[in-house]
Amino acid sequence: MRIKYTSVYVNDQGKALKFYTESLGFVKKADVTAGKYRWLTVASPEDQEGTQLVLEPNENPAAKTYQEALFKQGIRATLLVVDDVQKEYERLKKLDVKFTMEPTKLAGVGSTIAVLDDTCGNLIQIAQFQN
Repeated sequence: MRIKYTSVYVNDQGKALKFYTESLGFVKKADVTAGKYRWLTVASPEDQEGTQLVLEPNENPAAKTYQEALFKQGIRATLLVVDDVQKEYERLKKLDVKFTMEPTKLAGVGSTIAVLDDTCGNLIQIAQFQN
């Protein structure tokens, strides 16, 4: 068993696609119209055949409530792994990405994290794990 797709709810699929591809650097994998919605996925350019992130519309009232509650509480919607959080933070800041938490080393764990706003209703954590 393996994970092929995982979802993040977004309040604007077009805006989300732009952010996840142009700012974060993901590659669009699928963009299929389904009525007024789209089956829209992105993947890491380093592993394009691996797990895809589905940019799900938050039109369902339960999804919208869930997404908004996470954001208001400062809880991340998902976590993305990077090789160097500080370097990625600096790259993204140059692209005007807004962070709610600057790179922070976690005591006793050896990992570094930062949290950004994806402009589509989510907080996304980036993390660098030490071996």
